Amino acid sequence: MIQRPRGTRDFLPDEMEFRRNTEMKMRKAARQWGYREVCTPTFETQELYTIRSGEGIIKEMYTFEDKGGRALALRPEGTAAVLRMYVNEAKVLAKPLRWCYLSDCYRYERPQKGRYRQFWQFGAELIGADTPEGDAEAILLADDILRAAGVTYDLHVGHLSPMRAILRDLPEDRKRTIMALLDKKNMEGLEETLDSWHLEDLESSLKGLLEADTTDDVFAITGPIPEQERIESMVNVLENEGTVFRQNYGIVRGLDYYTGMVFEGFAENLGAENQIIGGGAYRLAHLFGGDDVGSCGFGIGFDRVMVSLGDVPVPDETVVAVLYTPEAREYAFSLSRKFRDTGFRTEINLLSRGIGAQMKHAAKTARYAVLAGDREMQSGTVTLRNMKTGTQKECSVAEALHGVSQEWQ
Repeated sequence: MIQRPRGTRDFLPDEMEFRRNTEMKMRKAARQWGYREVCTPTFETQELYTIRSGEGIIKEMYTFEDKGGRALALRPEGTAAVLRMYVNEAKVLAKPLRWCYLSDCYRYERPQKGRYRQFWQFGAELIGADTPEGDAEAILLADDILRAAGVTYDLHVGHLSPMRAILRDLPEDRKRTIMALLDKKNMEGLEETLDSWHLEDLESSLKGLLEADTTDDVFAITGPIPEQERIESMVNVLENEGTVFRQNYGIVRGLDYYTGMVFEGFAENLGAENQIIGGGAYRLAHLFGGDDVGSCGFGIGFDRVMVSLGDVPVPDETVVAVLYTPEAREYAFSLSRKFRDTGFRTEINLLSRGIGAQMKHAAKTARYAVLAGDREMQSGTVTLRNMKTGTQKECSVAEALHGVSQEWQ
């Protein structure tokens, strides 16, 4: 038996319907903010991803050479391709641009709960609004999308400027060491490292910043910084909107990528891999030959959304099974069409089975059975049976359609 590749999944109908319904809720929430959906190719030139992250990222990507000898890669995330599209197709459009997407992405890494080699990312990019209001909109949009999907999560919002201000006098190698320890939340290792460098004052400042949960606390540690007004303005918008969030100025993931505002979200039911969203402000377009436009956006792990939502619900849908005797086949097909045209999922018998066997099968799959035999065909009627209650009646086609519409008992 040929198995599916490691890190991929199959989705049966109930799960696919659950996924599609969740997607629709998320798309609707994004569109209400003015974000319209875009789509980029599944594969891009390898350089699109290495130009920012370096050649080391290749080991984490699915890469290949096409028949023309070009180095290509399946997309590992969505933002780079969207910004490449902006440079190629849309840099002359009026800004800000509000785009969203749902893309399948590919990374070669060890599969685990909520982490796969083929996965889906719901993302949004706000291009050309380098303002505190733009920062706030990205966070508010993300919050609306996740809540529309039904996700319960904790939102952490921060800004990189305070951390950079504290570390501004350190050599780059020491900054990277500190960032790695903070990213792993290895506070014991951080303390030992700073003690070995005789930077006890820096240790106190960093711990204070990690514990700060108001802008007043932050600027009491850093002193005045150029970005102070922008940070305060963004926080004020979020608080005035009633957003439930925690200020967290210890967010350091993506320090080399993000330029200012950063935020993360952590959801239930995900175990250790509980981050469901990450985003922030960045400048990327100039790397691809465009203008140095300020942008902000986020990526939601759609597969983690589905894990967080829990078990796939049993669909509550009215299904009609059309059963018939051989002489009433054409009549049964025309009946099926009428029920489908009315909006019902309708399944007709396709096997050479007697009415008893058809009825037994319908009991497993349908809420109503519509029986068409020679008598019904001659009189233009049907026998409508409620499979839940066992009651049935012979009636006109119009009455059957109305009965199913009104959930006849």
